[in-house]
Amino acid sequence: MTAARGAGGSHTAVHAWLLLLPALVLLVAFTHWPTAATFWDSFHSSPKGARAAVWVGLDNYRAMADDPVFWKALRNNLWFAGATIPLSIGLALAMALWVNERIAGRAFLRMAYFTPTVLPMIAVANIWLFFYLEQITGALGLPSHNWLGDQSTALAAVTLVAVWKEAGFFMIFYLAALQSLNPSLREAAAIEGASRWTFFRRVQWPLLMPTTLFVLVNAVINGFRMVDHIFVLTRGGPDNASTLLLYHLYEVGFKFWDTAYAAALTVVLVAVLASTALFQFFVLDKRVHYK
Repeated sequence: MTAARGAGGSHTAVHAWLLLLPALVLLVAFTHWPTAATFWDSFHSSPKGARAAVWVGLDNYRAMADDPVFWKALRNNLWFAGATIPLSIGLALAMALWVNERIAGRAFLRMAYFTPTVLPMIAVANIWLFFYLEQITGALGLPSHNWLGDQSTALAAVTLVAVWKEAGFFMIFYLAALQSLNPSLREAAAIEGASRWTFFRRVQWPLLMPTTLFVLVNAVINGFRMVDHIFVLTRGGPDNASTLLLYHLYEVGFKFWDTAYAAALTVVLVAVLASTALFQFFVLDKRVHYK
């Protein structure tokens, strides 16, 4: 009897692993193996023609520490992420709270807020490139200024595009979370005489924390992987004023063909994202109250 049960359990385990095998193969082939290979390549030189890569140790990381463009891109990326994350999340929450109310044209507003999300980033960048033309800003009564060609405004102009693109996407999650809340909570707050602000701060916001954590993780990742609209709007200029880490990585790896240095940049970028994600899940998750 026991032997039969053991054989049955063993058969079930083998069957379970066979079901997981396709997903495991894809995960190892396209995630774990490239990650390990990139880490290994970061300690080698870039192969040039018939010359194979050789072990150089930490030379690529020393070159990175002495690279002013890397530090410029890092500062730009921190500024970009520090602006887009709170602005996009705050705007998404405000839009979700508004379209969750019984207002005229609610369906149209929801569609209008979500439309930028379904547009390709290249199309969005071209739309905003048209808006940033001096002729258009002048026609709108705004002061004539080369927003994308000025070092003091190029990064801010790029940041505005990213916020406009991401806020509608995050709004959907907040709207779904708001609609899942028990309507009796609002009725009870109204009976107690609580204002809308008090109801939001004391009831809605704590219950929205799981959604906020999820949105925050996605916003941080987006803040460091944004690259496509940089190609259309500024190409990192002027004078690297809008260069972000991923765009700098692209230029190093595919424009200058320094694949080893690009691998070192990738390792640093992954380390930044991994440490941020670990902080969010192990520190911020303790402040999240799940229903």
